[in-house]
Amino acid sequence: MLLILLGVLILHLIILILLIVSTAASTWSVGGDRTTDLWYNCATTNGGYHCSPASNEEWIQAVQALMILSLLFCFFSLIAFLYQLFRLVKGGRFFFTAIFQILASLFVMCGAIIYTVMNPDDATVTHYGYAYVLAWVAFPLCLISGLIYIVLRKKE
Repeated sequence: MLLILLGVLILHLIILILLIVSTAASTWSVGGDRTTDLWYNCATTNGGYHCSPASNEEWIQAVQALMILSLLFCFFSLIAFLYQLFRLVKGGRFFFTAIFQILASLFVMCGAIIYTVMNPDDATVTHYGYAYVLAWVAFPLCLISGLIYIVLRKKE
């Protein structure tokens, strides 16, 4: 049982790191001498690296908000898991933690879908960067983690 709890905790920490990196990294889309993320549009011109704030369009603000919400819900579910680990009665399930983790997975999924659909970049020039891929990797891991929390019972 201890190994299962340790494995779930490690999975949760990996998911949290993936969400932090995907939200903060500067490569959601890459093209030539240009990179775009949730916060800045950067370009290399004349040997210099110049960044401007991301557009004020509603869709990018929605993606920003959803990614931050996914980070917060993932963090709060980690705190809830650690609290329930020591305070939950024997045989109890980690439903509260599971709800927060599943909500975090839905937020990251919605953010990535909105970015995919609304990204105005020309597809022939740009491609998606590693931060975008990490967000998509975090989604199923977060969902699986939430489902594990639903099934998991406290044994001792």
